Amino acid sequence: MQRAGSAVTAFKPGDEVYGIGHGAFAGYIAIRQDGLAPKPGNLTFEQAAAVPLAAVTALQGLRAGGIQPGQHILIIGASGGVGTFAVQIARHLGAQVTGVCSTRHADLVRRLGAEQVIDYARQDFTRGAARYDLIFQLGGTYSPAAVKKVLTPRGTLIQSFGDGSRWFGPVGNLIKAVALNALAGQTLKSFTAKVTAQALTEVRDLIESGSITPVIDRTYPLTDAAAAVQLVEEGSPAGKVVVVVEPPPPRLPPR
Repeated sequence: MQRAGSAVTAFKPGDEVYGIGHGAFAGYIAIRQDGLAPKPGNLTFEQAAAVPLAAVTALQGLRAGGIQPGQHILIIGASGGVGTFAVQIARHLGAQVTGVCSTRHADLVRRLGAEQVIDYARQDFTRGAARYDLIFQLGGTYSPAAVKKVLTPRGTLIQSFGDGSRWFGPVGNLIKAVALNALAGQTLKSFTAKVTAQALTEVRDLIESGSITPVIDRTYPLTDAAAAVQLVEEGSPAGKVVVVVEPPPPRLPPR
């Protein structure tokens, strides 16, 4: 929906759209039309709901890091909502991808296109011999000082803080990254996604071409929204968790 008093010019009644809003689990929400785009035609609404912020964050974050074909890229948090898109997009753009995730999600990350998978419970990649041109860290698990040890001399660390909400990593690591950047040959910087109609349209094209697809761990009805939030905060789901708003029951004709 568009704010009352503003004309909707980009869409007409019946158009299938997807986008992002903040602050509620609800059947209806008011949102600016520049935060919407036509829904990918090959996705259901439930699948499309898993896309906007996660996929845009992955695409814009990799671009902020200057991703190039043939680069060696490490994605920390590769099985999460953003990470599953980042693995697919990095491979689509011609990079060689290593993903860091838990044991139970390793096969998924490989299927998404990672050539190497590091199980963080069994291996500390910050002590390994491999070096990466670009590291994309989601959620701020490792300190910049630890991660920079496995960057190439001119490598880049991107730390994603999503859209600035509380679910996207500690700000303390942002401050550390700024301080370290002044002392190192590598580039260390934070990144915040900007979900726009243009970005959503680009993501839609990638989905419709078959280059990327959303990963959904599970879905919950609106009545179980609290359980969905708990899973996201405590359960380390693979990909996204979706809350489904059931349509209202049909009205009975008057007697």
